[in-house]
Amino acid sequence: MTVAIAAPLTPPSSPKLKLKSRSKAPDHFVLPDLVNHCSFPLAYHPHGDALAAESVHWLDSGCPELSLKARRALHGLQAGELTAFCYPWCRPERLRVVSDFMNYLFHLDNISDGMMRCGTEELADCVMNALWFPDRYMPGKGQPAEEGSAGKLARDFWTRCTRDAKPGPQARFKENMQLFFDAVNQQARDRDANLIPDLESYISVRRDTSGCKPCFDLIEYAMDIDLPEFVVRHPVLQALNQGANDLVTVLICLAQDIFSYNVEQSRGDTHNMIVILMHLRGFTLQEAIDCVGELCRQTIDDFTENERQLPSFGPRLDRDVTVYVQGLQDWIVGSLHWSFMTERYFAERGAEVKRHRVVRLLPRRPPPPPRAYCAA
Repeated sequence: MTVAIAAPLTPPSSPKLKLKSRSKAPDHFVLPDLVNHCSFPLAYHPHGDALAAESVHWLDSGCPELSLKARRALHGLQAGELTAFCYPWCRPERLRVVSDFMNYLFHLDNISDGMMRCGTEELADCVMNALWFPDRYMPGKGQPAEEGSAGKLARDFWTRCTRDAKPGPQARFKENMQLFFDAVNQQARDRDANLIPDLESYISVRRDTSGCKPCFDLIEYAMDIDLPEFVVRHPVLQALNQGANDLVTVLICLAQDIFSYNVEQSRGDTHNMIVILMHLRGFTLQEAIDCVGELCRQTIDDFTENERQLPSFGPRLDRDVTVYVQGLQDWIVGSLHWSFMTERYFAERGAEVKRHRVVRLLPRRPPPPPRAYCAA
C-alpha cells in the first residue's frame, strides 16, 4: 500500500503572476478563490447560535479587565459561531464547552499579541497551572497569590471538560497547549529582536501558534471518542495527520495570514507568511498572496489523497477514525467560511470581500509598545 504524504510547503522561487509595476505601493490585493476550491460540505450545529451567545457572555463576564473596545471586538469575533461550524455533530453540552475554549483561545491570542518574552512565559505558567491542577490553584515561583482571570477561565473550562473527556484526548490536549505556549514564546522572542524568521522556521512555529492542535484534540472530546496510541502513532495515520497539518493547521494559518495581513501590515507585525515572502523572496504583495493561495490549493489536494489511503483498524476503530477525519474536514471548510463572517479580519465587509475577493489596505500605524503580562 502506498502512503500519500503531503509535499513540503515550499513556495516556488518565482510566482506565476507578475505585477506590471513595482514602483507604486499597492492600495489593495485580490484574494485567491479558496472557497470554490474547497469542496467539503459545510454544516452548522442546530444549537450553535444560542450556545455561542452563552459562551461569549461567559468570557465577557470572566474578564473584568477588558476595555470597552476589547469587549466590542469579542462580540464581533463570533468564536462561538466558528465552533458551531467546526463541531456541528456533537451533543449541545459538549459544544458549549468547546465554544468556551474557542473564545478563550482567541482571548489568549489577543493578550499575548505584543507581549515581551517574559510576559508570554508568565501567561503560559498561569494557564498550564490550571490544566495540571484543575481542582485547586497552586502558585509557583513568581506567580501571584491570587489567581488572575486567565487562570480562572482555564480552570473553569478544563474542569468541565475533564468530567467527560477520555484520557487520550486529555493528555494530548495538555501536550499541545504547552507546544502552543512554546511557539508563542518563540514568536515573542522574534518580535523582541525585530526579526523576520525564515520560511521553514515560520511554518514550524505557526503550526503551533495557530492553536489548531488542541482544537483538533477536542474533536475526540466533542464526539466522545479516544483514539488509542497505536492508532495515533500508526505511520499511515501519521501521514494523514501530516497532511491534515499542512491542510488544516497550515492551510488555516496560510489562509488566516492572507485574511489577517491587512490588519497586521497596518501595525508592522512581521510574523506573517505574506511579509516573509515579500521580504525573503522579493515578491510583490499580490505575488505573495497568489503564492500562498497556490499552497492552500495544493494542501487541499494532498489532504484528499491522504484520506483515500486510510488503513483499516477494525470496524469500531475505523468508525472513530472516520469521525475524527470528518472533524478535520469540518474544521477546514467551517473556518474558511467563518473567516468572512467574523469582524476580526474584514470588519463588517466580510460578505462583500467574499463575493469580490478585493481587500483594500488599511493605513499603517505605529505599533504599540511591548507589554508584560498582567495577571488581573
